[in-house]
Amino acid sequence: MATSKITYNGGLRTTSVHERSGNEIITDAPIDNKGKGEAFSPTDLLATSLGNCMLTIVGIAAAEHGFNIDGTTCEITKIMAEGPRRVSEIIANFQFPENSYSDKNKLIIERSANTCPVFYSLHPDIKKTITFNY
Repeated sequence: MATSKITYNGGLRTTSVHERSGNEIITDAPIDNKGKGEAFSPTDLLATSLGNCMLTIVGIAAAEHGFNIDGTTCEITKIMAEGPRRVSEIIANFQFPENSYSDKNKLIIERSANTCPVFYSLHPDIKKTITFNY
């Protein structure tokens, strides 16, 4: 089964449908690339996927080790480069709720975050700046 089906709507906008759930994501070209910037751009989704994946993998590890990360947030900043136009850096700033995480918990969090599939799938030339705030 396909993962998703993408339709070009015109005006530099697409709609992606997740085949299994039917959930939809709309993308727009960014303002600095001839678009309206009214939705995530494809490169926004690429950068955001890193934070989503890291939080998911940390959530799995936390559950396996008996602690909770509910309420944790991750702010993503995407840096673009030219020649060719591409994502050159993704900055992920994690903010964990007050929970008195032990040094062991912090080690589990940081190791699991940095081993998520998206982290490994991104080209090594994309700089990944990760900050964990407890």
